[in-house]
Amino acid sequence: MDSAARIQRRVRRETRPRQAFEYVEGWGMAVGAESRVWKPTSAHEVSEVFDQVRSRGTTLAMRGSGCSYGDASINSRGDVLDIRGMNRILEFNEDTGIANCEAGVTLRDLWRHSLPRGYWPRVVSGTMFPTLAGAAGMNIHGKNNYKVGTIGDAIQDIDVVLPTGELVTVSRAERPELFHGIIGGFGMLGAITRVRIATKRIHSGDIDVCGISSANLTEMMAYMDAHTGDADYLVGWLDCFAKGAALGRGLIHHARYLAPGDDPEPERTLTIDHQELPGSILGFPKGEVWRILKLFSNDYGMRLMNFTKHQMGKLEQRNGWHRQSHAGFNFLLDYVPNWKFAYGRSGGDGLIQYQVFLPAESAQAGLTAVLERCQKRLHVSYLGVLKRHRPDPFLLTHGLDGWSLAMDFKVTSANRGDVWRTTDELTRIVLDHGGNFYFAKDAVIGPKTTRQMFGEERLAKFRELKEALDPEDMLQTDLSRRAFGSGGDFTSVPPPAPSVGV
Repeated sequence: MDSAARIQRRVRRETRPRQAFEYVEGWGMAVGAESRVWKPTSAHEVSEVFDQVRSRGTTLAMRGSGCSYGDASINSRGDVLDIRGMNRILEFNEDTGIANCEAGVTLRDLWRHSLPRGYWPRVVSGTMFPTLAGAAGMNIHGKNNYKVGTIGDAIQDIDVVLPTGELVTVSRAERPELFHGIIGGFGMLGAITRVRIATKRIHSGDIDVCGISSANLTEMMAYMDAHTGDADYLVGWLDCFAKGAALGRGLIHHARYLAPGDDPEPERTLTIDHQELPGSILGFPKGEVWRILKLFSNDYGMRLMNFTKHQMGKLEQRNGWHRQSHAGFNFLLDYVPNWKFAYGRSGGDGLIQYQVFLPAESAQAGLTAVLERCQKRLHVSYLGVLKRHRPDPFLLTHGLDGWSLAMDFKVTSANRGDVWRTTDELTRIVLDHGGNFYFAKDAVIGPKTTRQMFGEERLAKFRELKEALDPEDMLQTDLSRRAFGSGGDFTSVPPPAPSVGV
């Protein structure tokens, strides 16, 4: 073999995507599986992964940072493609605020690049660590959904490696049916390798925030509905333990961007240092705070914490408007690293998040019924977050003109089956009120729920895309098999408790 051939062979070998067998779990830790995990660093390597998986006759799941609570990126019957190695910001237009990014760029990477230039991502989740590919695949929303829509509404175009290995660019103008199917399509149509996304011009690294204490769900929803026109962000925290006339009591955060000239020191607030979250909480290193929270991770402790938070909310309202950094306001889930460990870390322990979406006309009745059923079943959510929403044009969207309530349920090896039975009852309530669900925060729904919430026409369109692009059905996850199978159940059977990786 001549030297040129040896060099070419070495280059091919060195550019092959890395792989390793790893335990892959949902962010809530309650579900997981061992898989071969591929770690490409280019679109070419993604195509090679598809070839490898196809030749072995197995299946492949898409995975970003693993921030979905359930089994959206778990594949107990095949391989996983981890996109995080593709993490360069390729270009940022300082005139328009449009960022051109590889798929593994995280929301954290994006805001740290854009904020010193006077821009902030239009849509962020409660944590800064999702990749743009994962955020697009799940079509994430934030505390401003009612105003700006989902992240898909900010995306200009995307590059996708199809299961055939072909690399295509799609947008609202170029192959729009594929663009609207891939965003929110939870990785079932191809691997997103590049995202071009718009950000928002800002004039300060701070925003104005006001806490509003509400006596019950009715009062909270009325306030939020009345202020969708003048608030840039609205989010409600609920005490899910409260009953009777106090059902749904809690605290609203009403926030708005600063206008030009409102901030006397934009050169200081528009810095990374100003956005950094505190290194300690109440004097404790924040990396250890989850150990303290674990002491309260039971019904008695969380009842006390919810009551205390509600009382502190009244004080916050009296204190009026205050200024907070963008990161401090938006990324509450990142204040305490690994706070989820407070729910437990042994086999089968963890949490699932169960987020319900209800149309405006039936939301109050539906949410009241959900909260009351949780209390009756003795599975009260330790955290409840209420948001206002608007519809969007994506094929498998959770978006609607209405409301969502996200709830955290503690899962143990002892209560696992009963938690799933409780969510089955809740699912039927939500469907009876015309509601739906969100795959990034789902671990339980079955195929009958999927059919009812999307309708046969929309599912038929998605199946047509899937069959045309992936006729071998190579792209699969535990979520796709659970929620899109042929069964007739509203809620899935709970998977066995994880026995490895914990």
